[in-house]
Amino acid sequence: MPTKKANAQWNGDLKSGNGTMELESGSYKGNYTFASRFENGKGSNPEELIGAAHAGCFSMALSNELDGAGYEPKSVKTKAEVTLDSSKGEITEIKLITEADVPDIDEDTFREIAEGAKEGCPVSKALAATNITLEATLN
Repeated sequence: MPTKKANAQWNGDLKSGNGTMELESGSYKGNYTFASRFENGKGSNPEELIGAAHAGCFSMALSNELDGAGYEPKSVKTKAEVTLDSSKGEITEIKLITEADVPDIDEDTFREIAEGAKEGCPVSKALAATNITLEATLN
């Protein structure tokens, strides 16, 4: 059973400090600040990384569910919009927006499978305390 790892370091106080986040694989290392997290400052933030993880996991889960139902997806593209309410100090919503190219499937079946993938995705399960919505489009 693999254990994936990431590291973060924060220097200084919340408003004027800065930090770095890094994946053990070396595929990502980025800077973050108060402004990049709570405003529109330059740099990354934890919510952006959560969104990337969720979009990636959901895309794989949907592809797997489609395949398991006898459909062969050509592509699944997902964007995750993670809403951070800084006044509450919590992520209040994650909106998954996905587009898929899947031959020989009807819209209702596709949406049903997509909803199942949203519920079954390991990252969705980890974030279950958050309101997760799905907008699924069949191309």
